[in-house]
Amino acid sequence: MTSLRRPLVGAAVTALLAVAAPAHADTVPTPPGRITVDVVGVNGSGCPQGTADVAAASDNTAFTVTYSDYLAQTGAGSGGTEFRKNCQLALRIHVPQGFTYAIARADYRGFAHLQRGAFGQERANYYFQGAAQSARTTHQFNGPYSDNWQASDRTEYADLVWAPCGEERNLNVNTELRVYAGSSNPQAQSFMSMDSTDGSVSTVYHFEWKQCTEV
Repeated sequence: MTSLRRPLVGAAVTALLAVAAPAHADTVPTPPGRITVDVVGVNGSGCPQGTADVAAASDNTAFTVTYSDYLAQTGAGSGGTEFRKNCQLALRIHVPQGFTYAIARADYRGFAHLQRGAFGQERANYYFQGAAQSARTTHQFNGPYSDNWQASDRTEYADLVWAPCGEERNLNVNTELRVYAGSSNPQAQSFMSMDSTDGSVSTVYHFEWKQCTEV
């Protein structure tokens, strides 16, 4: 099975980091200083302890999550729960005083090998601690498929949910992969991954910035 997986090019991640957030009339430049992201909670079958790495981009435009053991599969040799993997991350994002942020876009990437008749799904949502969960988006890939995959979720500026000014609230990031045999041979293996063996494949969350009005 592993022989079917191919490496992805790290330059593509750099390109994703350079994608601008949705434009609007009151664009605020990225804040000065350095943004830091701390992982305060990890839970889920897709990110066993020590297999998810989080880092802020040096230009404060985004942060990345890199997984090293995130794969859902079905078919011969797969356990009954292997068709679904998920990861829940609680992140504490430290930003300069006087600024707040929202997640304007998220880019998810990986590799999938799906038999004819099988299909895979990537699902995700994110929300601030104490706030209602956002709607979960779903992207589906249908077999036959054996290639890199990419999915993006973009939020219009008017619909952005901002972190409360002057408060530190965890940002909860939830992702999920599912693979279904569908009408394919149930013994034929299909899988979908969102992991990287060399750190070149990352999920990218793009910031939108706003200056706080309160003193």
